[in-house]
Order: sequence, then structure tokens, then C-alpha cells
Amino acid sequence: MQDRSAAAGGGGRELIRPSDWRARIESRLANTRPRHARQDWLAPGVSPQESRELSAYFPAEPFPAAVLIPIVEREDELTVLLTQRASQLKNHAGQISFPGGRIDPEDAGPREAALREAHEEVGLEPRFVSVVGYLTDHVLLTGFRVTPVVGFVRAGFELLLDPAEVADTFEVPLSHVFEPANHRSRRRQFGAMPGEVQVWDIEYEGHNIWGATAGMLLNLYRLCVTDDVRTIGELAGLRDE
Repeated sequence: MQDRSAAAGGGGRELIRPSDWRARIESRLANTRPRHARQDWLAPGVSPQESRELSAYFPAEPFPAAVLIPIVEREDELTVLLTQRASQLKNHAGQISFPGGRIDPEDAGPREAALREAHEEVGLEPRFVSVVGYLTDHVLLTGFRVTPVVGFVRAGFELLLDPAEVADTFEVPLSHVFEPANHRSRRRQFGAMPGEVQVWDIEYEGHNIWGATAGMLLNLYRLCVTDDVRTIGELAGLRDE
């Protein structure tokens, strides 16, 4: 596969002021709902076109899961709330992650699962979260199909971490995440596929954000900076017009 910039995925880009990111995110995700069809699944960190090329290596029947991408409304900027997973966990131990997990039978859908998991893992009360929409499902080689639920979190919340699942939390400015100069490329193996694919990491104050978490953040960034209608349709959830 060809090397591409982190913002690759089609369409022109324009300079967006940090103060405008909220409006752009809301606009891109307005009236969206979860997109579960297998042909639409994305591999974290790569473009929709590359995801289609990798689809033969996706798990056959991944478990449905959901994460909350919590964008915190601080007084002077927007930040993204991230967790460091506990070291004793079976899956993704010690990694930087979003609050989230499997969708349980009692959950009405990805939105309810993401909010429930955020409350259970870090004590974030749902009343502080305004869900604005969904990204297309991302499939993980560990066997999960993850629906990213994007929500703005108003200030004033208090966190209470579940030490069995979360070792720590921190916030990274959205302007840092959305700055291309902070996207570091590397190559990694994708399942049984011969060769490697290009993926992207984001470093922030000693934290290395990589894998599915970095991939979802970069796809949110790509969604915000492109004006290509097809790319917007591929990265966002299904849209109710």
C-alpha cells in the first residue's frame, strides 16, 4: 500500500480555527446513527479505501462494542478525555483508550453502552454528556467491532475510577490531536495480511496514543477537514436526512 498523510482520504482541506472545531464536529455528525454493515467497517488509522483492501483479514464475527469519544468543554479549549487501562486486563492492558466495552443485551444500543461503560469505568455521569453522533464502526483484530460514540462533556463532572479497569485518566487538547505535525507514522502487521500497513501514533506529554484509539481520533480529524461528500459518508455514521 502507498504511504499517505494522516489526513488522507479524499477531498480538499481548509484551515479551521480551534474555536470552530465544535461546530465542524456537530455539522459532520448531525443526524447520524450507528453504521454496522460489514462492507462499511473501518480498520483503525487507515482510510476507507485501505480498509476495503484489508477487509478479507477482518474477524468473521467480531463482538459488538462501543466507546465514548468524550470531548470536554474546558473554559479555554476542547480536550479529549482518555484512560490508561489497568495492567491486569485481558485485552489491551496498559494501553491508552476511550471509556467503553462490549454492548450488553440490556443496552438499547451503542449510545447506551458507551455511556454505561464510561460511568462504570471512570464515574462520568451521563447527564454531563451530550451525544452528537457516531463514526463508522471500527473493527479490531482482537475480535471486536467498535462503534465510536462522539459526545461533548460539559465541565463540572467528577471522576471515580474503577481500579480493576482503569489505572489513570488524562486530557489531551483537541488542537494537539488535530495538528498533523503531531501525527507520527509507522508500519505494522495487520493480521495474516502479507506486508505491513501505515498507521499513525500521537504522542502527548509522555503518553503514546496508538492503535484503535489513535485511529478513531484520526478518522474524526479526517472527517472534520475534508469537504469530499463521499469521504464524509464513509467516515460518519448513517445519516437520517
